[in-house]
Amino acid sequence: MMPTIEEVKQALTQVIDPELGKNIVEAGMVRDIQIGEGNVNITLALTILACPLREQLKTQTQEAVAALSGVECVNVELTVMTPEERQKVTQRMPPAMNLNQIGQIIAVMSGKGGVGKSSVTALLAVALRRRGLSVGVLDADVTGPSIPRMFGISGPVRGLPMGMLPIETRSGIRVISTNLMLPEEDMAIVWRGAIMSGTIRQFWTDVLWGRLDYLLVDLPPGTSDATLTVMQSFPLNGVIMVTTPQSLASMVVRKTVHMSQMMKVPILGIVENMSFFLCPETGTKHMIFGPSHAEAVASLSESPLLGQLPIDPGMAQLADEGQIEQYHHAAYEELAAAFLEAVPDVEPTPAAVRME
Repeated sequence: MMPTIEEVKQALTQVIDPELGKNIVEAGMVRDIQIGEGNVNITLALTILACPLREQLKTQTQEAVAALSGVECVNVELTVMTPEERQKVTQRMPPAMNLNQIGQIIAVMSGKGGVGKSSVTALLAVALRRRGLSVGVLDADVTGPSIPRMFGISGPVRGLPMGMLPIETRSGIRVISTNLMLPEEDMAIVWRGAIMSGTIRQFWTDVLWGRLDYLLVDLPPGTSDATLTVMQSFPLNGVIMVTTPQSLASMVVRKTVHMSQMMKVPILGIVENMSFFLCPETGTKHMIFGPSHAEAVASLSESPLLGQLPIDPGMAQLADEGQIEQYHHAAYEELAAAFLEAVPDVEPTPAAVRME
């Protein structure tokens, strides 16, 4: 038995347009639904036909409807909104998204915990800021946020009618994190996946980021709901994978490489953290965690090795003290340079019209 049009529409509410922050039914993108013998034909109206997320939206639409009983084939035709429809849609967007101007949104991922992904995110943001770039950090590791502690910042986050204001660090890096909303930073966050996913989406749609050259998204480790939410709901320009030399860590990070490839999110590069320890007395490099596997991971992901970062107790101490912005090391300056070379240079444009 074939589904009804209402059942198809209900299934399509699972498909979120990251730019509009709404599902495609609520956003008025579902123009027509035709149901036949085992076939469902759907017409989607995009803001423009050159929308960079068109294939993602098409695939998610097909998958959502194909899961319904009786459906054998889903055909999706793409068309374009009229100027009046497009204006009506953007007027319904969250106020913050109408005001934000963000050039690049880059997620920082790792296959497992304990590889220093958050410290790499923080220090990459610091290195970019030192180059005069405007940078934000969205801490999507909802249950294990560490970014605020490293920067020595605390809440509460202020709310305005247009949205939430991120907290600025001493050097002007804008940060949003669940830990900035808690009365005590060590309070446990015991949320189910749906609530965590909704919170992460709000960090994108309801935060007044303003004008940023780069927004770095610090993801939780692994391939959890939170990571999937970011990959499906954010207009990511790409991801950076963080690993360590151990073969186990390299094996696990390959899972995240495969996930990114499945989600068709570009992998911009690999960063190997804790690559070596440089003895201050002799200048000798010690491979504490064994030989590097970074080149093999980079080859698998078909992306460059952006940097190999040292083990430095001094950095850990500054992070614990909330003074991460005082840390200097040539390896992170080189990482920033490699990052800027790997990431396409795009002029920030308002989120509401980025696709135009």
